[in-house]
Amino acid sequence: MASTGGNNTTLIARHTEVTGDLHFRGNLVIEGRVNGNVCAHSDSDARLQIVDGGIVEGEIRVPNVVVNGNVKGDVHASGHLELASKAIVEGNVHYKLIEMVKGAQVNGSLVSNVEVDNTSEPRMLGYSEDATTVDAE
Repeated sequence: MASTGGNNTTLIARHTEVTGDLHFRGNLVIEGRVNGNVCAHSDSDARLQIVDGGIVEGEIRVPNVVVNGNVKGDVHASGHLELASKAIVEGNVHYKLIEMVKGAQVNGSLVSNVEVDNTSEPRMLGYSEDATTVDAE
């Protein structure tokens, strides 16, 4: 990922427990435990990494996610999602692009955010090429 001058990295170290929702920009690395939802600001190209031994109990809404720990909740990745070999996700996984390594576990549904239209070309849900106008009389 390209790094802009404002990208910061936040670390939640091993043996650290955070209770409550986290909202961030930049990069977030979780080695400890988070009991709450993890969300990136919608205008950011944020990245979340949950390392082996890291735990999130809550919903994740981050553009780019790498999981090699445990997640108990739904994961929403609007960009790239990587499930490494020790990843365990107990919840539904919503993704645009997914990479799953042998050994990763998902106990829930895999839901693609890419829709195939009648021209067989993938496009994001909610995208419309046709402009609609309404005349008020």
